[in-house]
Amino acid sequence: MDSVKQALHLGSSKDATQEPTPEQVSELREKYTQAAQSQVFTFYDSLSTAEKAALFKQLSSFDPSYINTIAAKALAPPKTEPKTDDDDGEAKEPALEPLPESATASILDSKPEDIDKWYASGLDLIAANKVAVVLMAGGQGTRLGSSAPKGCYDIGLPSTKSLFQIQAERIRKVEKLAAKKSGTGVKVVVPWYVMTSGPTRGPTEEYFKEHNYFGLAAENVIIFEQGVLPCISNDGKIILEGKGKVAVAPDGNGGIYNALVESKVLDDMKTRGIEHIHAYCVDNCLVKVADPVFLGFAASLDVDIATKVVRKRNATESVGLILLKNGRPDVVEYSEIDQATAEAQDPKQHGVLKFRAANIVNHYYSFRFLASIPEWAKDLPHHVARKKIPFTDLETGETVKPPKPNGIKLEQFVFDVFPMLELKRFACMEVRREDEFSPLKNARGTGEDDPDTSKRDIMVQGKRWVQAAGATVVSDDPDSGIEVSPLISYGGEGLEKVAGKTITAPAIIDVDL
Repeated sequence: MDSVKQALHLGSSKDATQEPTPEQVSELREKYTQAAQSQVFTFYDSLSTAEKAALFKQLSSFDPSYINTIAAKALAPPKTEPKTDDDDGEAKEPALEPLPESATASILDSKPEDIDKWYASGLDLIAANKVAVVLMAGGQGTRLGSSAPKGCYDIGLPSTKSLFQIQAERIRKVEKLAAKKSGTGVKVVVPWYVMTSGPTRGPTEEYFKEHNYFGLAAENVIIFEQGVLPCISNDGKIILEGKGKVAVAPDGNGGIYNALVESKVLDDMKTRGIEHIHAYCVDNCLVKVADPVFLGFAASLDVDIATKVVRKRNATESVGLILLKNGRPDVVEYSEIDQATAEAQDPKQHGVLKFRAANIVNHYYSFRFLASIPEWAKDLPHHVARKKIPFTDLETGETVKPPKPNGIKLEQFVFDVFPMLELKRFACMEVRREDEFSPLKNARGTGEDDPDTSKRDIMVQGKRWVQAAGATVVSDDPDSGIEVSPLISYGGEGLEKVAGKTITAPAIIDVDL
């Protein structure tokens, strides 16, 4: 069992305070000595019984030889032979092309009848209880001035709803829409699998319990935890955070794949008969959770992965792009693209960038593909993030806070799996940024991707919806908007009651309308 898998079993011990036997310690110490990582036992003999038990449990969850292997690969990735021109033998840059039309669609210019068809078929899949949602919610609100999970954050809406509540209510609404379309009376359930990290799991579980799962059935909200990996010093050694604790970090959003297996989420999906999965990040307040259009689009093409993108604002926007790289779907960071490529125009659309599909980490997966995770997860690469990692001085036992990066955290990216797919198994849907993407990344007052912009984008969207439904919105502030509860409208539908009314912004349209 590799370290990621082991890490997911940290909570399985029946008695975490029982000191391991000398034989057990000797066996584990030898394992780390053979991997040239024996420094993790430097202070073991001076620890209390509880501390010894905790350190033994933590060290038992990792395979040090595996850690050495992935760290070495990440720090010195194997060199690949450059592609060469057949005529002169000179090395060529990777071939980059937009995804072909056969693998793409755009809400901006698709035929209304096509969008309606995808929407209807997506609702049918939801009504048949074949759809699940996976939420990546491992982050804390540190940049926002909060130590709580980011999903608990109140972005400042008049209702004071958190990100978790907004998304839970969208699930409730889409379940009702699907049930209404079905007309069969069968209970519609979209199970919500919430992936947390070590620091956020407990607070997330408590938050959901305190708020009665925001109206969802507790058995349909499954909270699980992604894995962790040890932090590594610049000379390849596992770092001790304290005398009895290894410094660890979550294994990145790409850790979702191993976590789905090790937490038995995939087993639960199989039991429920799930065939289609929507996965997204918690910090997007506009996300259409279990979007019927997206589900219907992906299912109609019978792909294994589909991804949503928004149109890149301009050639210099710092976003990763989804495209073809050497004939395979991939994500290429803006820093990897030269200026000429970034500024290239689409020959079929004047004034539109050729490479414009901005990645927003919003994906569809077929269950059959996720069921194959054990076959390919070991092939996903690990990436290096150089960080300032507090550590325990092995000679003095004192904690040191380094002034500059002294080590690395190893992480995987969720999109590293894309190149494993043949093009026929991959698709991409372009959506309107103002309708579906408003990330929360920065502290209030930053002016970009902060709580104020998240609040504004929801309020402005609501204003557009009620105006489209026939209401008149008046306000002394032209930037004021309307908060429309997800329980009233999932995507702008169901607002007929506001037709002909005058609404003074800011306002809330909720279940009491």
